[in-house]
Amino acid sequence: MDESSPLFVISVAAELAGMHPQTLRQYDRLGLVSPTRTAGKSRRYSMRDVVQLREIAQLSAEGVSLEGIRRVLGLEDEVQSLRARVRELEAALADEMLNRPGRRVFAAGSAGEVVTLKAGTRLRRENALVVWSPLEHE
Repeated sequence: MDESSPLFVISVAAELAGMHPQTLRQYDRLGLVSPTRTAGKSRRYSMRDVVQLREIAQLSAEGVSLEGIRRVLGLEDEVQSLRARVRELEAALADEMLNRPGRRVFAAGSAGEVVTLKAGTRLRRENALVVWSPLEHE
């Protein structure tokens, strides 16, 4: 069973969260919790929804406004998404390092592009000196 599986009708979810079913309806209207809907439009709550309802109740008991709760939940969702993206990037980097050993050094090319170098090598650059002198006055 998955924690995001929509299993609970509103009365059961309300009991698990320690709330009145009308409160769950209000939180759904406000967008704090978005349960899955059946073909007949009835709400189905997952265990993840119940945990989120408990978090809303805790924040509310601590004096956080509903708008504050919405912002907290939004930021928590963003952090979760960013953590997932970091895990994806770390996995891609690990795969790349395994597939291309010795090609982990990067430098900037003359046009600003990224240049991959073998470990222990340097990018050759042209060094030119330009001397400027102002025109002499007549």
